[in-house]
Amino acid sequence: MADAAAEDGDLNLKNIKEDLALAETLSRVNLLTSPMAKRRLAARSIELKFGYMDEVSGDFVPPRQLLIYLVRMGSFSSAPRISNGDVQDNDIVLPKNLSRDELLQFCKKRPYGQMMFKRAFKKTRSMNGDCYELKYKKLNAVTEVCSDYLSGPHNLRVFQWNILSQALGKMNDNFARCPDEALDWNHRKYLIIEEIVEYCPDIICLQEVDHFNFLKHVLGTQGYCGMFFPKPDSPCFYIHGNNGPDGCAIFYKKDKFDLTRAETRILEIWTIQSNQVAILVNLKIKESGQEICVATTHLKARHSALLATLRNEQGKDLVQFLQRHCEDRPLIVCGDFNAEPSEPVYTTMLKSREDMASAYADCDINSRLTSREREPLYTTWKIREEGEICHTIDYIFYGKDKLEVESVLEIPSGEDIGEDRVPSLSYPSDHFSLVCDFKIRTDGDN
Repeated sequence: MADAAAEDGDLNLKNIKEDLALAETLSRVNLLTSPMAKRRLAARSIELKFGYMDEVSGDFVPPRQLLIYLVRMGSFSSAPRISNGDVQDNDIVLPKNLSRDELLQFCKKRPYGQMMFKRAFKKTRSMNGDCYELKYKKLNAVTEVCSDYLSGPHNLRVFQWNILSQALGKMNDNFARCPDEALDWNHRKYLIIEEIVEYCPDIICLQEVDHFNFLKHVLGTQGYCGMFFPKPDSPCFYIHGNNGPDGCAIFYKKDKFDLTRAETRILEIWTIQSNQVAILVNLKIKESGQEICVATTHLKARHSALLATLRNEQGKDLVQFLQRHCEDRPLIVCGDFNAEPSEPVYTTMLKSREDMASAYADCDINSRLTSREREPLYTTWKIREEGEICHTIDYIFYGKDKLEVESVLEIPSGEDIGEDRVPSLSYPSDHFSLVCDFKIRTDGDN
């Protein structure tokens, strides 16, 4: 009986893989061919009893059985699930009222003596069209530009970062040129804190968080309050020694904001729940009473035409989620979208709301270039066993009708990063943090 069940399972997996290959082919054809060819493809797919064409979007929709497999693809479903809790940092003890400088100095006490590279903020174009940068000076390895940032009722500093799940980074991601000690959690965790605290953000949006209790405890010493929402079937669950599931997190400064609403969402693809999530918070600025809406997400990974379609469906579901809870508040959406600017989900986000834009694209305004052409050259740069990967997949989107970009943190140069790329002994993630300074528009602003 067991052998028969195993054979049935193997046959089912074989059929799913064949269906997946066909779905990939159909999706690629759907993206590249004419409307007439799409109609022929739709007829053929019905004849094969394999999915259908959505009459509204014109997208190919795989059958439910295959779709359930696709939206969960990425977890190690052939391995046993190991459901651990977030307890690896229970021995961390820090004073409650630790100053920022004291915390940064504490973070720099690490065994390998590597310094993190420092970056400057780039201003948006001035009125005469010139683009200039705020050059920084090093003071005890802390930039004066960052330490001099003053948070006020009409400005926001927003920090976005995929911090790299500890379980996935160490056991699954196959960073070919990264030394093992660079992936040790006792080394990485304080590099992560240093990178966040260095830039004095008002709001912090993070992905691949699998040590939330550590972040909550340490960032709590700096006056931050946060919330976490895990992936329902996190791939971390299938790795020995995991610290619980990874997911998204948002932190905000308690002395600046009151939380008025918090919502979470498991993103859907054609009404089927996927393994990706989103968090949304509405925050009221205490000094002015102005409310803002901030959301973060982490869309499906891997590259292919079909997965690009699935990411776009997740983006559409995210947009509906935002529309239900944001209303007319100033909106900021941060995340690792796992999609280059050429993918459909990038356009979906820009069209999600009137005057929606990308902060980093808008900081380098050139009327001859589109938004996607003005994005940074990369937000992640790593070397895996299959080769070097360098592309832009992380974004800070915002509503231009109520917010204005004043400056963004520069992406580090290849020379700063080093030939082995990241993660490394001097940088704890395979993604670079994004930081944006926003001004909240008032009635007198154009």
